[in-house]
Amino acid sequence: MEVVITSKEMVKPSSEEVYLRKPFSLSFFDQITPSCYMPYMFFYTKPNDSHLDTVETLAGLKISLSKALNQYYPFSGRTIDNRCIGSYEKGVPYVEARVKGCLADCVAQTEQEWVKQLLPTQPYCSIPTSTSPLLAIQINVFDCGGIAIVMCCSHKVMDAATASTFIKSWAAFNRGSDGEIPDPDMLDIGSCLFPPLEPIPHNYLSAMESLLFQEGWRTTRRFVFDENAISALKFQAKSKRFEHPTRTVALTAFLWKYAMLASRVASGRSKPSVLTQPVNLRPRLKPRLPQYTIGNLIGTAVSTYNSTDRDIKLDHLAYLVREAIDIFNDQIPRLQSGDVVKFMNDQYNPATEGEVDSFGCTSWLNTLDGKLVDFGWGEPTWVRVWRSETRYYSYMDLFILKEMEKDKGIEAVITLDAKTMDVFEHNSEFLAFVSPNKK
Repeated sequence: MEVVITSKEMVKPSSEEVYLRKPFSLSFFDQITPSCYMPYMFFYTKPNDSHLDTVETLAGLKISLSKALNQYYPFSGRTIDNRCIGSYEKGVPYVEARVKGCLADCVAQTEQEWVKQLLPTQPYCSIPTSTSPLLAIQINVFDCGGIAIVMCCSHKVMDAATASTFIKSWAAFNRGSDGEIPDPDMLDIGSCLFPPLEPIPHNYLSAMESLLFQEGWRTTRRFVFDENAISALKFQAKSKRFEHPTRTVALTAFLWKYAMLASRVASGRSKPSVLTQPVNLRPRLKPRLPQYTIGNLIGTAVSTYNSTDRDIKLDHLAYLVREAIDIFNDQIPRLQSGDVVKFMNDQYNPATEGEVDSFGCTSWLNTLDGKLVDFGWGEPTWVRVWRSETRYYSYMDLFILKEMEKDKGIEAVITLDAKTMDVFEHNSEFLAFVSPNKK
C-alpha cells in the first residue's frame, strides 16, 4: 500500500494563556521511565450514508486537537532536565497522509509491515528526552473515505490510561461535546504525591533502561484466542490456591509458559524467568485519582519462576501472576507513606539482578478498547497494536492483550527474540488454543 504525506505542521493549544503556565513537574515515576514512543492506532470506516467532506473533517480534527491541548497542555511542550515540562508553544507534530487503497483491505492483510507508514514517528526505541515531542499524530485518509488516527505517545509522561483519556477528550471536542477535564488541578497530582528526585540516582535510570530495552533482533506476531479457548485456559489455570482465575491472568500465564519454553529451546539453557505487569495506581491509591491524571502512575507487579523443570504447570504460573498483583496491592500504603525509593528497589531488583529471561505483559482490555473514542463517525472499527517485525535493540519482549472488536475473543500481539519466536510460533500445544483466523 502506498502512503503519501500531504502536509506536516505543528499543532499548538488554541489558548495563548497556556503558554504562560508554569512548568509542569514530572513525578519520580516519570523521571525513571525512559523516553520512547508507544503507538495507538484507531481505524474508522466511512459510514455508507455519510456525507462527510474530507477537507472539512481534517480541518475539524486540527481545531479539536488544539482544544484538547488546552486541557492537556504538557503534551505540547518538551521536557527540561528530566524534571519538568515547559515550552508549551513548541506544539505537536501533526501529519496528514493519503493512503492508496481501501481501509478494510489494508487491515485484512497478513503482512503488516506496511502499517509503519501510517505512523508519524518510530516507536519502541529510545529517543532523546529534551528535544523530542511528547506527542506526534498522523491522520491517514484512505481512498474509500476511511480514516486511521495514529498517536505516538511518549512514555516519559503518558501511560495507557493517560493516552486513553486524552484521545477520548479530543474525540469529544471533535463531535461537539464537552471534552473538558472536570478538575484540572488533578492533572499534576502525581508529582505532588511522588515528587521528583534531584539528582536522580544514575543506577535507577540505567536499571530501567536495561529492563525495558534489550539487544538482539526481535520479531512480532499476532495471535487471536476465541471465547472457547479463553474458557479452556481459565479452567486449566484453576487450582486450590486460586479458584477463579480471570481471563487476563489465565492468558498471561499461558503466554508466559510457552515463551519461557521457547526461550529455553532457542538458547539451550534454563534460566530463571521474570514476568512484569504494569499496574495502574490511580484506582488503588487512597483517595482514588482520576484516570486523566497525567504521568506514569503505574507500578510493576513482578512474578519470578525459578524452577528448571520441563513440566511447567499452567495453574502454578497463574497463581504466581495473581500473587504478584496481590503483593503489589498490599504494598500500596507503604508506597503512599513516602518510602518510594526503597519500594522501587524491592519491586525491580528481582527483574534486574542476575541473568534472567524477562518478559512483560500489558493489558488494554479495560483501558484502550475504543469505547467513547468517537470523533463523530461512530466508534472505531479496529483498534490496532503495531510493532516492527524485526528490530535490533528495542523495547522488551512483550505481550500486549486487547479486545477483539467483533467478538468476545482476545488479540495477543507478542514480541520475542527472533530465535525464540521461531520456536514459540511453531509449538503445536500453543497453537491448539489459537484461533485459525489471525486477522
